[in-house]
Amino acid sequence: MAGVEPDLDPELIRFLREELGHDLPSGGSWVFTGPLWIWKGKADDGKPSANSWHFLTITGPVADAIRARAPGRSAAWGSVYVKVRLGGTAWETSLFPSKEAGGWLLPVKAAVRKKEAVGEGDQVTVELSL
Repeated sequence: MAGVEPDLDPELIRFLREELGHDLPSGGSWVFTGPLWIWKGKADDGKPSANSWHFLTITGPVADAIRARAPGRSAAWGSVYVKVRLGGTAWETSLFPSKEAGGWLLPVKAAVRKKEAVGEGDQVTVELSL
């Protein structure tokens, strides 16, 4: 496949191309757009907690490409270190695998949301790189 680096497992590339019906985006950086959503924890008594996290779920070809490039770059719980840019704000964080979504969860911290004036339900575009 043109544009895909040779360190990727050829069998994984074949699977993604033939079984999932698409090629990997080339290179080690990608752009993804989707809605921000909020997860609220539960307190010890089972009631909603004041703690919450905002996420962007990375799916589709971008998620597949990250998964293919993740071996050797992963950390705790299968997370993958990434560099992210949302608007004019750049930061480093980890993507967390999501079995339910078949992709990755990108946490978007409060300082970034405030600076970029985004919140739950907003469509955001991020640039990701490993």
